[in-house]
Amino acid sequence: MKISDYCASERPREKLLSRGPAALGNAELLAILLRVGPPGESVLDLAQKLLASVDGSLLKLSGSTVDQLCRHSGIKNEKAATLLAAFELGRRFLAEASWLPSESITTPEQVYRTMIPLLKGLDHEECWILLVNNAQKIIGRRQMTRGGSASTTIDIKDILKAALDQGAQGIILVHNHPSGNPVPGSADIAETKALQKAARPMDLTLLDHVIVCDSCYYSFTDDRMAQAL
Repeated sequence: MKISDYCASERPREKLLSRGPAALGNAELLAILLRVGPPGESVLDLAQKLLASVDGSLLKLSGSTVDQLCRHSGIKNEKAATLLAAFELGRRFLAEASWLPSESITTPEQVYRTMIPLLKGLDHEECWILLVNNAQKIIGRRQMTRGGSASTTIDIKDILKAALDQGAQGIILVHNHPSGNPVPGSADIAETKALQKAARPMDLTLLDHVIVCDSCYYSFTDDRMAQAL
């Protein structure tokens, strides 16, 4: 069934214009981004098949690569780029909305809420720092490194330089574990200890190292068993 065969009020684009985006289902919203389907198939059919391939999960779909998207009939580089751009805009919107520089960061849960919009659903590790003043209010947030699916390394000199350039008093180190297991490995513990040691002579404090997963987190400050902070 072609989109033109739908009554005007039920076509995704017209429906959005008349009733607002909240009235549309996920497949209908994707159909607007995809614009047209392959020969003999409506764009809504294409959107539904795309969702079915990821068990209906927008999170899984957002982690797709261009090559993975282009395996679907009717999707080439242009449409894949449109979808990935839309997901990235959504991620950045949530990250911007979650970052409240006027709020003092005093708990690992606040760190998790601040960073999860940026790190949720990633298939690779990223290392970020939150820089805070003496009232523990965020004055800067910066991505330091991007790694593979199982590890990333930190550059202690770069972190300290970023903190000093920003006039920060404290550093909160954050990185993600795509595996879903937030427990630190031996390398995580060693890097945390090394950063803490290097920060002290510069009158900087490593306040915490939080490892983020999609639905949980680990805090070195909370878990004294790590004996790193």
